[in-house]
Amino acid sequence: MSSIEAGFTVPIARVRAIVELAGRRGWDGESMLAGAAISPELLRQGRARVTVDQAVRMAQGLWRVTDDELFGLGLGPMPRGTFRLVCFGLLGAPTVGAAVRRFIRFQKSLPGFPPLELTLDGEEARISFDISEIRHPAGVIIDTMLMIAHRFLGWAAGGRLRLRRVEVPYPPSGLDDYEQIFGAPVIFSAPRPALVLDVAALDRPLIRDEDDLLEFLRDAPSGLFARRDYSVSPAARVRRILERTPHGSDPGVEDIAAELAMSPQTLRRRLREENTSLRRIREQVLRDAAIASLVRGEETLAALSRRLGFSEPSAFSRAFRRWTGSPPGSYRALGAPAATPEAR
Repeated sequence: MSSIEAGFTVPIARVRAIVELAGRRGWDGESMLAGAAISPELLRQGRARVTVDQAVRMAQGLWRVTDDELFGLGLGPMPRGTFRLVCFGLLGAPTVGAAVRRFIRFQKSLPGFPPLELTLDGEEARISFDISEIRHPAGVIIDTMLMIAHRFLGWAAGGRLRLRRVEVPYPPSGLDDYEQIFGAPVIFSAPRPALVLDVAALDRPLIRDEDDLLEFLRDAPSGLFARRDYSVSPAARVRRILERTPHGSDPGVEDIAAELAMSPQTLRRRLREENTSLRRIREQVLRDAAIASLVRGEETLAALSRRLGFSEPSAFSRAFRRWTGSPPGSYRALGAPAATPEAR
């Protein structure tokens, strides 16, 4: 049997923040939701999720209505196509650090972009953005800006760019996807948005060429969002094991601990330190696989229930409501077949 196909999902709070931002600025949030095939009723459910593809389409919708690659965060609009030009300009730099310093020199040509600063403190390098002149900066846009900077630099250097921590200027948000996005601790209520990494990372060479960049940019922002699992935490490693496990095998804590070269007791303790457990991670994998299938609309509820190991659709529907607060029918793709009674 095949393994569970379960990409990560995104908390509905991020979508709600975009819709609220659109409302404050007079943009058409309803059209963005429709373009991403997201039911408006999910905005009222705190546990609801969307797929990464849907989040990408929300970002694309923002780009369309604003014609601004900074989504309204900057001191002025940054027209679409600017990011592409900047990437070509940075790619010729020899190292990560040289690329960051080159971007700082570019800033006179990018007056709308929040000023960037690179500071060194012992073994730490901080790449920070000055958003003090921006009124009411949205947290979801700050996170997106940091993510794009991190993903591009890592991609240009040929792999993951490990962070020591991420700093954001807003209070704790309750979102649960920071580890998936950055793979590093997040410090809230910081003076500025910042990526903090080892000084040694600045010396990593950039290895990509222009052909690579054209491929990378072809479906932007999909490439930036899709490279989403940067975590090396025990919980993330457990998740990856469960995702590739054939149906019916369901490895126990002993099997997973052995694969991770630790005792079952140590694995349980490490998961508790992350405020999770093997059961919770297993349910998250099933939840995300279910949401992805429902959004695609290519599988009947009965088939999906069987594939995920449930004895009957009603048992799956009860579990799905527990995970997300909504019935499976709320996630059906626009134009997909109507939900069966069990899905409501």
